[in-house]
Parts: sequence; C-alpha cells; structure tokens
Amino acid sequence: MFESTMMDMPLTVDILIQRALDVSHAVEVVSRKPDRSVHRTTYGDVAKRALQLARALAAAGIKKGDRVATLMWNHSVHLEAYLGIPMAGAVVHTVTLRLHPDEIAFIAEDAKDRWLIVDEVLLPLFDSFKDKYAFEKVIVVDVTKPLTGKHLDYEAVLQSAPAAIELPVLKETDALGCCYTSGTTGRPKGVVYSHRSTLLHCLVAALPDSLQLSFSDCLMAVVPMFHVNAWGLPFAATLIGIKQVLPGPFLDPPSLLDLMEDERVTIAAGVPTIWMGMREALDLKPRKLKARMVVGGSAAPEQLIRDFDRHGLEVIHAWGMTETSPIGLVAKLSPAAKRTSADRQYQLRAKQGLPVPLVQVRVSNDKGEVPRDGKTSGEIEIRSPWVTARYASKDSGNRWTKDGYFKTGDVATHDEFGYVQITDRIADLIKSGGEWIASQQLENALMGHASVREAAVIGLPHEKWSERPLAAVVLKPGCQASAEELRAFLAPQFAKIWLPDSFVFLETIPRTSAGKFKKTELREMYKDWKW
Repeated sequence: MFESTMMDMPLTVDILIQRALDVSHAVEVVSRKPDRSVHRTTYGDVAKRALQLARALAAAGIKKGDRVATLMWNHSVHLEAYLGIPMAGAVVHTVTLRLHPDEIAFIAEDAKDRWLIVDEVLLPLFDSFKDKYAFEKVIVVDVTKPLTGKHLDYEAVLQSAPAAIELPVLKETDALGCCYTSGTTGRPKGVVYSHRSTLLHCLVAALPDSLQLSFSDCLMAVVPMFHVNAWGLPFAATLIGIKQVLPGPFLDPPSLLDLMEDERVTIAAGVPTIWMGMREALDLKPRKLKARMVVGGSAAPEQLIRDFDRHGLEVIHAWGMTETSPIGLVAKLSPAAKRTSADRQYQLRAKQGLPVPLVQVRVSNDKGEVPRDGKTSGEIEIRSPWVTARYASKDSGNRWTKDGYFKTGDVATHDEFGYVQITDRIADLIKSGGEWIASQQLENALMGHASVREAAVIGLPHEKWSERPLAAVVLKPGCQASAEELRAFLAPQFAKIWLPDSFVFLETIPRTSAGKFKKTELREMYKDWKW
C-alpha cells in the first residue's frame, strides 16, 4: 500500500513572514496616523519589525500560549503585532475598543492576558479600566509624550530585542489569535484560532469566487482589526502580497473616499453603516472610483447594492461570525444565477450567498434539513476547518450538533440556486398571534425606501397578540417620511400581520461594537411602550 510522499510542512504564520521578506518586500503598507498624516512602509520592514517584536517578547519572558492583547486602530504596527506575537509562540488577542470599559476588563480577565499593546491615543480608554484588570506590562505605540508608570515605548521594546534569541518551533495546531464575540445575547465568549485554521482561511478568502484577492489589488480594510481580525484580511493580504491601506481611526466617508482615490484602492471591506454614509457622500459628490466593496457584519439592503453599482462600485455580500473566522458565505453570482433577470440577480446578491470552498452549510429546523424552496426557514448550521469546535470561555453552553456542526443562531432560507438568506436571529424573531415575524426582512425592506437611512425592528409585549413589531427609523438628511407612508410602502410586500403597529424616528440606532443593531438596548428603551 502506497503512503503519501508529500512534505509535512506546517501551516504556520512564519510562512507569511517569509513571503513578505522574499516576494512582497517592496509592496507598500499605508496607514493614516492619529494626526491624519499618511505613513508609508513596506512588507519587508513590517516583517523585520514583527520578528523584532517576537524576539523582544520571548526575551522578556512571554511563553508559548501566553496571551498578548492589542488595543489599537488599523495601522502597520497593528499588522506587526498580528505577525510578531504568534511568531513568539503567543496568542494575539485583539480587544474591541468600542466596548464598555467593564466589558473590556471582563474580556482581559477571561482571556488571562499578560501584556497589552495600546495606541497612545487610546490611553484614556485604557485608564478607564486599568484598575479592574492588571496587565503585567503595557506597551504604548506612537509615543508623543513622556510615559508614566510602568508603560513602555513600543519602539524601545523593539530596539531591546536580542538578535540571537531562538524563537519557539511552531505547530500548525498552536493557538495564533483570539477574538471575543460581540455579546449580543449575553457575555462575550472567547474563540481561539489556530495557525492552520488562519492560513486555510487566507487561501479560501483569496479565491476568485470568494473575495477575489490578487497581488495586483490594493486592499483597504475599513472593518477594524479588532473585529474578527478584520475578517482575516490583513493575514490574507500578507500571504498574497497585496498593498494594504489602513485608515486608522478615521472612518468618516470623506476620509475613506480620499484614501480610496489617492491610493487607488481596488477592494475595500466594511459594515453596511459605513457604506451607507459613503453612498450619501458619493451622491452629493461623485468620484472616479472602481472597486469591489465587501460588506458584512449585518445584511446589506438590495438598494445599497443598486446604488453602488451606479457609482461603479461592486458590492460583494459576505456572511460570517467570530466563531467562523469569519468567512462562511459569499454572494457571488453562479453561472445559473447569471442567466436570471437583472432584478433576480440583485435579489441573489443581497442574500448572504453560497458557502465558500471547505465550508459546509445546511439550514435545519425541528423537521430536519429544510427544502431549498427559498421559503421554509431554519437555523444555519456550519462546519469547516476554521469554525470553532468550542468556546474558550467558561459556562458558554453547547451550540454544536452531534455530527459536529455549529448552530449559528441565524434563521435563514435556502433557495434553488443554493443561496442562503438570513431572515433573522433566533433571538430577534417576533411571535405575534402564533405567527413568526422576521424583523430583518422588514428592516431590509424599510431601507429600500428613498427617505430611510437605517431601520431596526423589535418585538414588544402586547396584551392581545403576545408581541407586536415596532420599527425604529433613521431618515436620510433632509428627508421626510411619516409612519403611515412607511406602512403603506411595506404593505404590498408583507402580510398585514407583519406590518409594524408603531414607528419611532431616531437620530441614531444603538449598535454593538461590531456595528450591528443593538436590539437589547432598543427593547430596554421601549419596554413600557403603550400600544
């Protein structure tokens, strides 16, 4: 019997480092700094500095498996930490800076982080929770003022790295990174990615029918590097050798559009909220841009996809979770889908999409896997080499099937082309008069109205119907719409029982750190609502 003759080459982060040194050493990594200046470096310099960081950490006593937290915006030093911390055998724990200080302290305690690397501009945030969790060392990036206490200058730490220290031998099953869920339905829970899962995720992210990454591209990751490792894009871009543009803390539409124009960005990635603001800016002042716009985090309304097409920008709808690294589904058009009408193609592009290679997805309810009729609902269940098999946090429950699929909590349908469309989160379904109402479908429809910028629908207690839907709406600047007008707009699309009984008009809708609607806060705001 023959045995494989293939090399046993572990899939570890040093592959990314070596490629950056050998192949893409001259390719630019561009960052916008806190003073709004643009900093330019190269993959070669990023890789060398990442190795310096790894040696400095190892020399200072960081051991294999130790957690080193980062509290940083998107910039080249954060990319150095992405690569350097795992090269030291440690785990890079990207901490979400948009959380409440108490939640950040909880996450640091749950992960047992040893060190913290923090942007100087984020020291006030660090000061707000430093008494609740004691890091052994705090390293400050982009130092402009004298440091106090035990804080260390990042540049001085790099300079202290001994040239001869031996770094640990890495295994592909070693932990590389850690992210925590956004905590929409409870306490955030830790997910730990391996070197192997991360590199496999990189390879599939780059495929033509996934995110279509090429070294001739210029990538701008608007999604924060603390949110599921910026969807894995900094790792994937480093593996391929793509020019990266990192926007720092400036996520307003004019700043992003300036970067896209100046750096000739060909692919950008962010959440719908950011893209909606960019659409409004482009409507006021069109620009000559040609790029693919990856959207995830929450559903992109069909109207947003149509509007971006007008501006020469192709929206690629993707879906995933912290638990899935995150890429699971991508809404690229299949050959069969391309043979449908233009309107049908827009409908398919607005769905969460098809599973990417190496991902297996099914939609199941209590009767088993649902028929692919685009109507019957069930929960998305998923498995892949980059889907977590458990949580790192204690008391986090069991969300896995007996045959190893992760139960996502997302309610969806499956159509005849294989496209999955999320209709709601299980926690956000509204039960009214014995019927289920999918709040996300109502939201997407409302955001198709010409005057509506954002909409979130929640269920509130009702004496007769158990629950009824209330719609919270944010109108576009200078636009008007009444509750009666919006209800009439929805009426041809939904059964009468689905139509919201009440509408409230807000300036903003509460959001989680990941940019999703924070419906728990909305429900609390309107818990005493009188119908």
